[in-house]
Amino acid sequence: MNVLVFLIPAAIALGLVGLYGLFWSLKSGQYEDLEGAAYRILQDDDIEKK
Repeated sequence: MNVLVFLIPAAIALGLVGLYGLFWSLKSGQYEDLEGAAYRILQDDDIEKK
């Protein structure tokens, strides 16, 4: 039972870190262009023309 004194605050702290990361990614615009990556994978920019 003594281990719960350490595990419960650690779980809450990790949850808050994950929640902060979610809000940071929303604020910085990580989810603005969801369709752009789907179209970018179809482009052949990395192939050199000879």
